Amino acid sequence: MKLIKRFFKGIYKFIDKHIILPITKFFVFIGEKIKAKQKPFDILLTKKSSMIIISLLLALVIFFIIDTKNTTLLETNAEVIYNRPVKATYNDEEYVIDGLPETVDITLIGTKANLYLAKQLPAQDVIVDLSDLKPGVHKVNLKYKQAITSVEYKLDPSVATVVINSKKSETRNIEYDVVNLDKLDTKLAISDVKLDTNEVIIKGAEDDLKKVSKIKALVNVSDMIEPKSGTNELKDVPLVAYDEDGKVMNVEMVPNKVNSSIEIESPSKEVPIKVITTGDVVFGKAIKKITTSVDRVTIYGNSDILEKTNSIEVSVDVSDLKSNKQYTKTIKKPSGIREISTKTINIGIELDDEVTTELSGVRLGYINLGENYTVQATSASNTEVSVILKGVESVIKNINPTDVEAYVDLKNLMPGEHDVEIKVKGVDSTVKYSSKVKKITIKIAEK
Repeated sequence: MKLIKRFFKGIYKFIDKHIILPITKFFVFIGEKIKAKQKPFDILLTKKSSMIIISLLLALVIFFIIDTKNTTLLETNAEVIYNRPVKATYNDEEYVIDGLPETVDITLIGTKANLYLAKQLPAQDVIVDLSDLKPGVHKVNLKYKQAITSVEYKLDPSVATVVINSKKSETRNIEYDVVNLDKLDTKLAISDVKLDTNEVIIKGAEDDLKKVSKIKALVNVSDMIEPKSGTNELKDVPLVAYDEDGKVMNVEMVPNKVNSSIEIESPSKEVPIKVITTGDVVFGKAIKKITTSVDRVTIYGNSDILEKTNSIEVSVDVSDLKSNKQYTKTIKKPSGIREISTKTINIGIELDDEVTTELSGVRLGYINLGENYTVQATSASNTEVSVILKGVESVIKNINPTDVEAYVDLKNLMPGEHDVEIKVKGVDSTVKYSSKVKKITIKIAEK
């Protein structure tokens, strides 16, 4: 009992000496500086007993605040560190490890003060030592070397089942893919890609190597600095291994990057604009003339596409057109054409009175006949047809039989006699063409 009294007496003396007495002296000093006035507050400050009470209250408040802070700092808390990488120790020249998680989450448990200190120190690694293990399946514990021993930790996951395989190697050929081709200037085209090596050594588990279908160098157009016509060098092109389904395989490759030489060209061709009208103008009228603000354009694309493209068509709907009219149309790029020199065109349609005339002696041809067949007309009169022309007189009077093509489509027809429809087209798109005889009978025979 005496010890307890001495303990509390010691605490009282400490508080009285180091807290109450200094605060009391401070307020006494303030009170002495205040001039003697009869206000109640002034009187309160000048009384020694009042000063002792105020000082005691302030000391209790300060003690309560400090005690609360200490209690908070001593409470047990938990914090989670997410996605810490896992490092394994093993002979990576001889073995391949499967099943080891790439990252784990670490839960730290301790007081706030210790947790704060632990977070300020450099983060430690999550490690697993596989150096003494042989090929096969093993269950291993993951370990975390905490910076402060007073902080507990839990790993998620804390245990992993790993498969250790002997590392094999094979030599494979390298292919290439050009990616982000849409980032290349539309007037440019990649004609060829050469790599500084055509082979790569892949290393990994035997089962993984069997699954590798292709090794590709990903030539990224976005990595090229100001690509231009001619030879362009691109370094450090990454290699990627794929299985037969296109899934990326995680195997080691030596080298894992290559250098490439990319040949870029800018093939182009100048072709005429061909205006195609759709619909019919009002009854009794026909198109006399079509004028365009641009007659020819330059197109850009691969050489094989350019070779097949002989004109650029622009469609104009003239349905129920009653008088002359100007149109502004967007020139659409045909499939395979990357760029065109002119984007829009003005088209003028001029009308006049329609006349009709008959053109005889137009030779009849055929299309889409099977290569093992031959076609015969059932009569000599079926080798030529008469064509009805409708248009402006000044136009149709200059059309002769060689300007008109009459034909029948024999697609999917087998040997025997068939009634087929006659189709007609001509060089002038302002004129309407139709065969006077709508159908003929032809005979298909085997060669």
